[in-house]
Amino acid sequence: MKDNISDVRLIACEAPQPSAGEILLKVERFGLSANNITYAVAGDALGYWQFFQPLGEGTDGKGLMPVWGFAEIVTSDVPDLTVGERIFGYFPPADLVVMKPAGTTPSHFFDSSEHRAHLPKGYNIYRRVEAEPGYTRAGDDIRMLLYPLYVTSFVIADQLDEHGFYDADTVLVISASSKTSIGLAYALEASGKQVIGLTSSGNREFVEGLGIYSSVVCYDEIEAKVEKRPTAIVDMAGNADLLGDLHKHLGDHMKRTLSVGLTHWEAERRSSDVIKDRTEFFFAPSRIQHRMKDWGAVEFNAKSAAFVMDAGKKSSSWLNLKTLDGLDGLASVYDAVLEGKADPRDGLLIEM
Repeated sequence: MKDNISDVRLIACEAPQPSAGEILLKVERFGLSANNITYAVAGDALGYWQFFQPLGEGTDGKGLMPVWGFAEIVTSDVPDLTVGERIFGYFPPADLVVMKPAGTTPSHFFDSSEHRAHLPKGYNIYRRVEAEPGYTRAGDDIRMLLYPLYVTSFVIADQLDEHGFYDADTVLVISASSKTSIGLAYALEASGKQVIGLTSSGNREFVEGLGIYSSVVCYDEIEAKVEKRPTAIVDMAGNADLLGDLHKHLGDHMKRTLSVGLTHWEAERRSSDVIKDRTEFFFAPSRIQHRMKDWGAVEFNAKSAAFVMDAGKKSSSWLNLKTLDGLDGLASVYDAVLEGKADPRDGLLIEM
């Protein structure tokens, strides 16, 4: 249910039928992480529920949580797109999906379905992977799991850098065990800044073992271990009480907060201690569009892809890929991901 994302149901319905100028794709595999929970939490506010329309009876008030993965074209009424071609992009957690391609090139196309026309362009682009130089399926799992997370990491680091880190010498990352946080720490390795990872006591050993944070602090150690020095906060959690405690503790030393994720989705997101005029919501698609205008799409894609590839290689030392069977497999781990109890080492992959 859109208003209660802990209420998850599997619904059987008739296969969708493509019309003229459309294609039908069979979803093969996709990744699952806390990032998908963010999509669900912000579904109404940021339009994530609008990407894919649930089919079948009894779907009023329900939404499809978007995922990143691979699909195969099984029916095509588009001359340039052939049956059997594999596609990477944004999909519903479902067996089949209909799209209306536009702007087709040898490397990609856009879904121009009417209900998606006003949504961020970065989510509507689909990569024709078999046209990519040197493409092999060997990198598929890492790509569908880490690409959307590490591209976000890349553009967060880029914004911090563009703004001179808001005159901070320290970057404090909340929810340091999340994969987007880990990607950010990789992106900041050469920045010369002190990067502090804030995490739970249960994840402390894992986060420290990564060796990518200058120091690791648990949530209950803020007063004792977070120094009052010029600090930029990147909030991957969305827990307003925690953020309020940090702002109150740092005071004028808190230079800027970028609110990115909503890992602690159930927390009340209001606190009188949050310094609102130095806090902004970070929306990755907007930042990507900004940089594409500055650099051009080709240069942005080259820079971000190089970072994701490098960070992905580094991640192989700790990432434990787990493949689960279909939507039943998704349902078996959904609650753990929702409640923040999934092992941060696990890279969850759903094979349809």
